[in-house]
Amino acid sequence: MTLDEQFMERAIELARSSVGLASPNPVVGAIIERGGEIIGEGSHSYAERKHAEILALEAASATSGERVPGATMYLNLEPCCHQGRTGPCTEAIISAGIKRVVAAMYDPNPLVRGKGFDRLREAGIEVATGVGEREARKLNEAFANWIRTRRPLVTLKSALTLDGKIGKKQSLARKELDDWRWITGEPARANVQELRHVTDALLVGVGTVIADDPLLTDRSGKPRRRRLLRVVLDSALRLPLESRLVRSVQDDLVVFCSSNNRDSRHELETRGIRVEQISVGGEGVNFHEVITQLGEMENLSVLIEGGSRINGAALAANVVDKLFLYFAPRLLGERGSVPFSSGMGNSYPPSGLRLLKTAMYHFGEDFALEGYLKDPYAAPAEAEPTPSV
Repeated sequence: MTLDEQFMERAIELARSSVGLASPNPVVGAIIERGGEIIGEGSHSYAERKHAEILALEAASATSGERVPGATMYLNLEPCCHQGRTGPCTEAIISAGIKRVVAAMYDPNPLVRGKGFDRLREAGIEVATGVGEREARKLNEAFANWIRTRRPLVTLKSALTLDGKIGKKQSLARKELDDWRWITGEPARANVQELRHVTDALLVGVGTVIADDPLLTDRSGKPRRRRLLRVVLDSALRLPLESRLVRSVQDDLVVFCSSNNRDSRHELETRGIRVEQISVGGEGVNFHEVITQLGEMENLSVLIEGGSRINGAALAANVVDKLFLYFAPRLLGERGSVPFSSGMGNSYPPSGLRLLKTAMYHFGEDFALEGYLKDPYAAPAEAEPTPSV
């Protein structure tokens, strides 16, 4: 491993520490190195405003001020060159006398991409890119998708048996249902909390709420700037008022419906629940409108944890960017079982849906498959971009 790779590894580690704290900004880590020694470092959190570059410069100046001119800065993302909530980081880097900048990747924001590097080069700073790029791109894939399209990166997560079943039908006996309450083991279920932690919004159908009475919270124990937004698709406003979801609301629950039942809506809104009426579509609501509105609420990412019909509707609507599927070494068979997706009709293309850039992970006896239906960095720009702040 080269010195550049070693120092970039630390910058990416710092960036990862700000997951859950930076949204709707990208996660960024920065270190300043001189003579093989780290003399300053920082990571960005939205609440503290200052970008990672500024924090690293301040830390270096406080302890080794005379060593900053001529030092090297390592970043997982191109420094900004525009005025947002803070001034452009490129100017601070230039003023500090940094001699060399090593960045893992370009900023995907069309207003920034390449311009930050150009400004540094114009000032005589050596710029190197591409070190640690693969990991850096994955770390900020949701930001890349949102900043260019204003729609969140949508991940569909599910736990399946090897024959593609996600559970038993609710009409079966309670004991039989209890035997299949969890398909995967505890290590896989713990990883689900990690997925929730890196996500801004968690989406389910009202059927899941009625059947399982879940809380839908981030139980990773890691800090986050804002609570995980809980989203329910509930076309007819059937959400039980006595559900744990309703009773635990803290300005973190949105219900999308197609019903104009004013009484039901009033009951929910008086409990602090945001209710959005949208047009009819798959599962009673228009999935495209749901995802668009969640993007407008500055959610960079959405995790779908629905049942068979929600899975089918999301795939049929072509809103899913990525799948994360857990598999248990079990077979369920046909009797009373629920398939991974249903209600799609002829929505699949003739050749089926093919996952790209797949990866495998093991969790105890279970394993998971991660794959993309769309490349978040190749998404077309459907809206006017605005600066990351």
